[in-house]
Amino acid sequence: MLKKIYIMIIIASLNFFIWASTTLADEGLSLHSESAILMEAESGQVLAEKNANQQMYPASVTKIATAIYVIENGNLSEEVEISENATEADGTTVFLTEGEEVSLGKLVKGLLINSGNDAGVAIAEHMSGSVSKFSEEMTEFFEEKAGIENTNFDNPHGLYNDNHYTTAEDLAKITKYALQNDQFVKLFGMKSVDWNSKTWETTILNHHRMVKGEIPYDGVTGGKNGFVSQSGFTLVTTAEQEGMHLIAVTLKTPFAEQSYEDTAELLDYGFENYEPFTIDEGTSFMTKGKEFKNSEDLTYVHEEGSKVEEEIKEDGKLVIEDNGELLKEFQLDKVEKKQPTMMKNNQIEKEDQESIAGSLYLYIGIGVAGVVLIIVLFLLWRRRKKRKNNIFI
Repeated sequence: MLKKIYIMIIIASLNFFIWASTTLADEGLSLHSESAILMEAESGQVLAEKNANQQMYPASVTKIATAIYVIENGNLSEEVEISENATEADGTTVFLTEGEEVSLGKLVKGLLINSGNDAGVAIAEHMSGSVSKFSEEMTEFFEEKAGIENTNFDNPHGLYNDNHYTTAEDLAKITKYALQNDQFVKLFGMKSVDWNSKTWETTILNHHRMVKGEIPYDGVTGGKNGFVSQSGFTLVTTAEQEGMHLIAVTLKTPFAEQSYEDTAELLDYGFENYEPFTIDEGTSFMTKGKEFKNSEDLTYVHEEGSKVEEEIKEDGKLVIEDNGELLKEFQLDKVEKKQPTMMKNNQIEKEDQESIAGSLYLYIGIGVAGVVLIIVLFLLWRRRKKRKNNIFI
């Protein structure tokens, strides 16, 4: 019996070791996270991934979705009356009390910066009347706006529920969408904020150790961390260096330090191996006599030193390839050839008639003037001749 126990321990240890050090062979990365992705924030290009479409429990990184959803769909100046249900939320809180009134904008700060689960419940009840209705509406919103496909939100804060799941790729898409909002970007990168409430006055701190500088990393612009026992440690981080903005998502590590190690490794890989390129707005592309242009700046990234080729299809789709591998596709706008301005027939006839009449009057006037001049000159000549004859008589 003891021998069987030893064997089981050894097998479990080996499985854990294999799971904890799985290598992304194509990228040369060794990650502890069960699922991870590295995405370029402008183009949405995936630079590295590991089980990125595997359904996972997100924990508090859920609050990225909640925050941007509220910023775009709520009135942040509205006062929210805190319910008893909100004050009973488990996990991390900002110590809201029943009956107090807090602005929606302040609750978003408490949610995103200090990971307040009570703030999440209060937000959901205010926005939609209930947590379940809010979660349903939020899921539908990101399916439409961010293109997520494997996510279902059951709550606004990320506490475990078997029906509350997402993927690394969907989280990256949601974060990419959120980064287009300046108000979100500002909150996402805040290290701390003063918090004054009915029973609590303090400075709440961001829990993301890279954002607040406990783990230094050059160019970090924002982040959110999470943990529940079923999800392990989860982390979403954004960073920018030399004009390239990256999103790193790591899901399910047994230790917090490993999630930060994986994040740093992913970001290092992106910044060290890729460079951004921008096609300026209004650039013209020709194919088979047709002209196409881009109505906005188009950004993509490629490996340094690689051979990038651009091909414009007959339908205006711009295909970017790197050594035959598809990097990105953009749909361009067709430039319609300008046609000469056409006037209505009656307008043309009228203008032609007016033009002809004007010319005729001019010629008649010149002719009459000429005849009059000739008559005057003739009369003067006759008069002079008559005077000469009179002199010699």
